[in-house]
Amino acid sequence: MRALADAMLIPVARVTNLPPEVVQGFVEGTTTGAVAAGKAKSRKRSAYARAYKNAFKRVSKKYKKKNGQWKANGFKAAVKEAHRVAKRGKK
Repeated sequence: MRALADAMLIPVARVTNLPPEVVQGFVEGTTTGAVAAGKAKSRKRSAYARAYKNAFKRVSKKYKKKNGQWKANGFKAAVKEAHRVAKRGKK
């Protein structure tokens, strides 16, 4: 892989009349900068989202079997009840 990169950089260095080390440093710098710029800033979770998460953890135990699987329509019921509990706590 390194040989392929060198094969691509040497002709560019000849055309630009720059040393290969400078061209390589420029290319590596731009790629790492692009990766850093591509990462999105994480958003702050809302108070409701945090309340829902906690409510779902508390409520979900009621709708699961002993082996940890969901009961029939258990997930749907747990989501509905967790939203109800989170809304009540918000007011």
